[in-house]
Amino acid sequence: MSDSRIASYVDANATRFLDELKDLLRIPSISTLPEHAQDMQRAGQFLVDQLQQRVGLAQSGLIATAGHPLVYAESAMDPARPTVLIYGHYDVQPVDPIELWHSPPFEPTIVGERIRARGAVDDKGPTMAVIKALETLHQTGGLPVNVRVLLEGEEECGGAAIAAYVQSHAAELHADCALVLDTGMIAPDQPTMTYGLRGILYCEIIATGASHDLHSGVYGGIGPNPLQALAWVLADLKGRDGRIAIPGLYEQIRPLSALERAALARQSDDMARRLAAAAGLSELPGETGYNVAERASARPSFEVHGIRGGFTGEGVKTVIPATATAKVSLRLVPDQMPDTVLAQLQARVRELAPPAVTMEVRLIHGGDAIVFSPDAPILRAAATALEEEFGRPAEFVREGGSIPVVALFDSLLHLPVVMLGFSLPDDSVHAPNESFFVPNYYAAIRSVAGFLSNLGRTR
Repeated sequence: MSDSRIASYVDANATRFLDELKDLLRIPSISTLPEHAQDMQRAGQFLVDQLQQRVGLAQSGLIATAGHPLVYAESAMDPARPTVLIYGHYDVQPVDPIELWHSPPFEPTIVGERIRARGAVDDKGPTMAVIKALETLHQTGGLPVNVRVLLEGEEECGGAAIAAYVQSHAAELHADCALVLDTGMIAPDQPTMTYGLRGILYCEIIATGASHDLHSGVYGGIGPNPLQALAWVLADLKGRDGRIAIPGLYEQIRPLSALERAALARQSDDMARRLAAAAGLSELPGETGYNVAERASARPSFEVHGIRGGFTGEGVKTVIPATATAKVSLRLVPDQMPDTVLAQLQARVRELAPPAVTMEVRLIHGGDAIVFSPDAPILRAAATALEEEFGRPAEFVREGGSIPVVALFDSLLHLPVVMLGFSLPDDSVHAPNESFFVPNYYAAIRSVAGFLSNLGRTR
């Protein structure tokens, strides 16, 4: 199968491909909000229909879980062909703050060369790109490889369902490699292969004082204030130099090789410039002694995502709240295990808690960091497909984000994972006005089709 056949089919169907992505984007599949449970079902079924009707995968369907459903499909298995396990997710982040959106988040809007909507680039656009690549191959000579497609609806809220499924169906998910399109490009027109991801530990810190809210006139100056206590503890967990104050945390870090450190140093200035511009920042603060690329991908981080407690409405209510909660996360690097770091965080928070305030650290979800060898043959084969599409060699990078299922594929299925990135630094991932550069949507379709075609010729 020639590249020209792939390109011609994509060109001929470009409008429909974009329209079908818009149809998926209109479904508000917010996995963290219970009121969108039916929308999660609708989004999952939409993808099943695509796999059945457009790709011809008759063995497609929804898999019920304790949470949101998984989408599973597979082709007829030819033992003479390599098998690829394809992963994506159809759930999206909440849209708050809604007032910052320039158009309704679930009404896809074309702005220049971008399609703007929640989930456009994380991860509905890339997931649809893989499905459209499979369709393109199906319609221009047939699939050159065996495929198993496994899409989840809980990536944005912990991934418990897919973790349980992979653990209990490891033998049935046998493949030669996994393919994931949920990472990014370091710059427009620069093809990018991700070979490493940080892990994550996401928690709530819950501070409790009195048995009920207290009148600040009666108890002001003598009663425990969980909000104030929480502010003290959060400030003590990370210094202004960016150093995380959790004993033992840094001792677990796997040292970088000289080659990796040199690559990060080479990538850092351009990364800093682009990320700062995308965020509207004049500088990128953080841990002293490390460049931006290393801090963003190969060092741990601690961030506060939100604090709630007390009275925040209009007017006055002079109470000392009985409880306060902060949502926090640590991004972890190889050899920092989530369970170990959780225990260290819990011990440190207990140590920092002031008198008359109890503090609990409650785990929400976690995932391991992962690093693959950039020299793995399967990664090099994917890099070749990217070079054929973009006309320049792919850059191999480590990313600061987390995809817990990638570590699962490595530890349980023992698969090399190909991570192709097509999102850009200014796509506003997880933020208002999320968008996807439409040319990258089509580039992703052609690149995946090219990679699978090349892979099919290896046997």
